Amino acid sequence: MLKPKLPWYLLLLFPLLAGCGTLMPTPAVYVPPTLAASPEPLQTPLPTSIPVSPTPSCQNNLVYLEDLTLPDGTNVNPGETLDKRWQVENAGTCNWESGYTLRLITGPDLGAPPEQALYPARAGTEAALRILYTAPTESGIYRSAWQAFDPSGQAFGDPVFIEIVVP
Repeated sequence: MLKPKLPWYLLLLFPLLAGCGTLMPTPAVYVPPTLAASPEPLQTPLPTSIPVSPTPSCQNNLVYLEDLTLPDGTNVNPGETLDKRWQVENAGTCNWESGYTLRLITGPDLGAPPEQALYPARAGTEAALRILYTAPTESGIYRSAWQAFDPSGQAFGDPVFIEIVVP
């Protein structure tokens, strides 16, 4: 008797089918839900500051009152040391402190440094200004003017003068 023979390709087909098993559905790609975009927070404007008026600065003023020594036109000896003093008032609202100076603005320096410290004086008080000079050796009339300056270099007030005669 003849044995029925399975076709050879069926023998190959069974192992292939057994290895495949059932088809699995393709898993869906997970897409997480998106959040609705939240609006950017609005910046609340800061309250407008009220401008503060700067404190009014003080005012400088020097008022000449009188010559305490060597009135204008005084005769002096050639080469003589001169002690000139003026009575002045600090008529401003600033105190004359460090940095305030008295400077030569016209005429010869008569041997004095052309910049002197201004005598400290509180606002509203009187002060005596003093400069030491040396009379020239040549005869003539000599006149110099001095001016007060604040620490920022601003001139203020009345100038003070020395006027001497060397015969």
